[in-house]
Amino acid sequence: MANHTLTTVPDHVAIIMDGNGRWANARGLPRGAGHRKGIETVREIVRAAGEAGVRYLTLYAFSSENWRRPEDEISDLLGLMKAFIRRDLADLHRENVRICIIGDRSNLQSDILPLLIEAEETTRNNTALTLVIAFNYGSRDEIVRAMKSLAQEVAQGGLRPEEIDSRLIDARLDTGGIPDPDLIIRTSGEERLSNFLLWQAAYSELMFVPEYWPDFNRDLFLAALERFAARDRRFGGLSSSNRVASSK
Repeated sequence: MANHTLTTVPDHVAIIMDGNGRWANARGLPRGAGHRKGIETVREIVRAAGEAGVRYLTLYAFSSENWRRPEDEISDLLGLMKAFIRRDLADLHRENVRICIIGDRSNLQSDILPLLIEAEETTRNNTALTLVIAFNYGSRDEIVRAMKSLAQEVAQGGLRPEEIDSRLIDARLDTGGIPDPDLIIRTSGEERLSNFLLWQAAYSELMFVPEYWPDFNRDLFLAALERFAARDRRFGGLSSSNRVASSK
C-alpha cells in the first residue's frame, strides 16, 4: 500500500461513481455484477474518507435520469441500495457516521422510502463523517424545487423578492446546511458533471480519473486527495504566490 501524507484534507468530497457497467462489460459479466462490485468500493472509500479526516462524503448513487435505463437494471440498482442500507446501517452507525439523503423523495417506492428515513433518523446525532447519498437526484430538478419553494413563499407574502440571495437559495437546496464540495471526483474517464451539484460546484476543484468505479480503491482516493492538496484554490481572486508578490 502506498504511503500518503496529506497536508490539506478537503472538508467535503463528492464522487460521481461512474463505470460499473463498462467494468462488467470488459470482463464479459452482466452489468449487475459491476454494480455489486461498486458497492464494495463504496464501503472501502467511506472508510478511507473517514480515516483521512474528510468530514462530508457525497456519493452520486442514483440519478433522476437513471429511470430511463432498462427495467432489470433499475430493479438491480434499487435492490442494491436497499441491501446496502439493511446490511451496512448498523456498522455505519457504530462508526459514528451520519447519513443524509438528497434527491426527490416524491413517488419513491413504498419499500425504499422508509429505509431512507430510517437511515437518516438512526444516525441523526452522529458526529464523525457525514455520508451524503444522492438518490433519485438531479441538480436541475433540485434547483427547480428550491425556486418553487421560494416563489410560493413570495406569493404568500412571507418573503419579498429583493430578499432572495445566494445564501437563501443555498438553504432551500437539498444540501442546505452542508458545505459545498471542495473536490468533485468522477471515475471512468468521462469529463462532465452530469447534472450533479451544479449550484454547489461553483468553486469546486474537479478531478477526472480513468479508473472505473469498481477499480477505484483507497490508494487512488488518497492520491486524489494529494493532488487536491497541491492545487491553488483562488475563488476568483489571486493565486497565493501572486498575493504574496502583490503585498511586497
